[in-house]
Amino acid sequence: MSRIKRWVNMHRKEFHPDGTLKDEARQQMLSEGMNEGAIDSYARRCKAQYDEWKHLDEIDPEPWTVYTAYDFFTPTEKQQFNPDGTLRAEYVESELRNGTSPGWLEEMERRKKIEVDSYNRVSEREAALGINFGEQEMNRLRASSQTYVERLKQMEVDLKNNEEPSTLPFDKDTSWF
Repeated sequence: MSRIKRWVNMHRKEFHPDGTLKDEARQQMLSEGMNEGAIDSYARRCKAQYDEWKHLDEIDPEPWTVYTAYDFFTPTEKQQFNPDGTLRAEYVESELRNGTSPGWLEEMERRKKIEVDSYNRVSEREAALGINFGEQEMNRLRASSQTYVERLKQMEVDLKNNEEPSTLPFDKDTSWF
């Protein structure tokens, strides 16, 4: 989204969406003992930042990568589900042939659709505030996967050093080692 939307969101209690100080904010500052000159100076500095961010949005918009809920599906889920959370027809057919109950398949689909709808609601709400929820989630997952690899490496070292099993980050009897 835009820098200006973030600015407006950060300052919405004190400033109008056009970057001007609200009268009630001015009155609050006066009641707290600030003088007119300090308030005017604060309002000018904030308005200057607003104008700068608005100009930057016009000449150099920030990239906004759009992530969907589907981008966060596991590889297995991508084989099972469509992007909207419905089960893929070929998966349903295969599972019914394997004896999976239709009720369980309906429940799987219901849960995934709720998950997709929830992601979409949060993403839309955050975008209105100038926050790229999908990008934040993707960055969180990337960071988490990096620490996961580091923890696996450390566990290998800990196992070689005969560390107490209760101190290990994972169960030592897993098939990773």
